[in-house]
This record gives sequence, structure tokens and C-alpha cells, in this order.
Amino acid sequence: MSHSPANDPSRGTRAKTDRIDAELIARFVAFRPDAGRTLPHGKLRLLRALTSKRAQLVKTRKRLLGQIKAQGKLGSTEMFAAMDEDFKGLLDRQIAGLEAQIEDIIAADASLAMTADILRSVPGIGPVASTMLIAEMPELGQISGEQAAALTGLAPIAHDSGAMRGKRAIGGGRRLLRHVMFQAALVASNHNPVLKIFAGRLRAAGKPHKVSITAVARKLVTIVNALCKSSQKWAVPES
Repeated sequence: MSHSPANDPSRGTRAKTDRIDAELIARFVAFRPDAGRTLPHGKLRLLRALTSKRAQLVKTRKRLLGQIKAQGKLGSTEMFAAMDEDFKGLLDRQIAGLEAQIEDIIAADASLAMTADILRSVPGIGPVASTMLIAEMPELGQISGEQAAALTGLAPIAHDSGAMRGKRAIGGGRRLLRHVMFQAALVASNHNPVLKIFAGRLRAAGKPHKVSITAVARKLVTIVNALCKSSQKWAVPES
């Protein structure tokens, strides 16, 4: 079964469109989700495996905490308290172990360490987000801000048919990285002096929370891409 350029899942697009402008075609053909990742070197492959396993364990821990909370409402917390505590302790240790391995790999490579320092200099980008950016988007700093937003699935896509006709929505790209950038955007909206003002303007304009956070995440990606391109750390722009 063939796919039209407008609906090829390999390009990270999900919506059928009657007409896609040349800019969008160029973006997703030249920078499809697997661009630049065909044969990553050993350290990036290892980082990707470690970050993926960490995310899996964090998700399991979150699910466990939810179950513990539910048991509390049912009055059955004591019945499984020791078992749950042991399981949570195991997950905590495994997650900490993976994070230590990740930090060791980055610290042992001068190029990765420099990129991590640049990324972590941006308020809102912590160890998890910086590692995910390094592992999942090795193109960072070698592409335009718009292309970086497209690769993370944060660039708005126009819909020319169906119920979404005339509207724009994000989609495609690298889903796990997009999720991490949403979390980073939540932090940046409160602690990054530039993006806090930006988020405040969006809220004042009546933008829905999800729209505001998406816009902050998109701007955050373009900022870190620009910093990596210029090999400079974050600095608050002079007014």
C-alpha cells in the first residue's frame, strides 16, 4: 500500500491534507523523524538505550505510586505496604543506577559534555531533558530552529480537509522527546526569565494552557538549537 506525501507516517505526519505548502514538504522530506540517526555512533546508541530504559522504569514507578494511592482510598494500604515499599526501592535504585551510567558516558566524552553544559545552562532544561535531546536529536545545532521544532513534533501542521480543516495542530516527530520537552516547558514557564514572560503574555491573551505550553516548548527547542549552533551557554538577553 502506497502513502501520499501528505499521509506518510514515516515522515511524522498523521493528517490527510489536500494541499501541503512547499515549506512543509521540504521540512518533513528533508528532515523526517529518522534523519541523521541511521547509524549513530556507539555512545549515542548506548545513551538512547539507557534513556529509554530509564523512561520505562519511571513510568512503572509512577504507575506503582498511583496504585498505592488507590489502595489508600480502599483501606488496603497496610496489606501491601512492605511489598510496595520494596518494589519502589528497587525501582529507585535502578533508576539512579541508569542515571549514573548516563552521566558517566556524557562526562567521558568532551563533545557530549560540552553540549550537556550548554543545554543545562538554559533554565528549564535539566539532566533528563538534556540527555534526551543529546540522545534523540543528534542533529541539534546543525539545523534551523524550524527544523528542530518539526523533528520534535512541535511545529504546527495545517489541516486542509476533514473536521480539522482550516486548523493547525502539532503531531509527528519524535514522541518521547516531545513529551520531555513539554515537561521542560512547564518548568521554564515558571523559572526561565524570558519564557516566563512569554508564557504570561500567552495566558493574558487568553490562550488555552496546552497551546501556551506547546508554544513555550517550541521556543525552548529553538533556543537550545541556536545555542548549540553557536556553542554558547544561556544568557539573559539585554533589554
